[in-house]
Amino acid sequence: MDSFINVNGENIQTLQILLLTTLVSLLPSLVVMMTSFTRYIISFSFLRSAMGLQQNPPNLVLVGMALFLTLFTMSPVLSQIQTTAYEPYVAEEITQDEFLDRAEVPLKEFMLRNTEQSSLSLFCGLAGREVPEDPEGAVDLPLQVVVPSFMTSELKRAFRIGFYLYIPFVLVDVVVASALMSMGMIMLPPSMISMPFKLLLFITLDGWQLLFSTLVQGFR
Repeated sequence: MDSFINVNGENIQTLQILLLTTLVSLLPSLVVMMTSFTRYIISFSFLRSAMGLQQNPPNLVLVGMALFLTLFTMSPVLSQIQTTAYEPYVAEEITQDEFLDRAEVPLKEFMLRNTEQSSLSLFCGLAGREVPEDPEGAVDLPLQVVVPSFMTSELKRAFRIGFYLYIPFVLVDVVVASALMSMGMIMLPPSMISMPFKLLLFITLDGWQLLFSTLVQGFR
């Protein structure tokens, strides 16, 4: 026998409330997976690792930077969702289902603009769907195809960025290690000597501004 809970005079199934609670708890993760957050946080983590820093900047700072850059990058998408979906829904001009349908369109368009064709083809094939030839047709793809395609592309790009971030700092390590060996200072850890030079290189190149501008401009 189905159990119901009375809410404002309406009987709602307990199962519906359970599903809604589960969805709300997963919503932050779902939103993160459909935005630029993944590329930002992975790139920042690679940078910290490449410089040989263990706790600086701390995780809280990295997450905060990634969140605010995500809000900056996603602001046109959020504005479009507010105009086309949220405001009509608040004005009771559309139903909840129409609100969800309208809200997912700008997100899909953003994800598809930043999805590599190879990733989209992979998940379309796994789902038994044909790859749309034009971008307008791709918007009709379900989220279960678009989201993993977007996530795969984001992971690829983030790891490429990590590779490029590592190169200059590895070169600093190699130069310092070679200099120490030539001076016979084998017992001195190269990482301890190379750290100031890595920081100097990063400061001289205005690393944060260069990284932020590159990451933000990388989104379409």
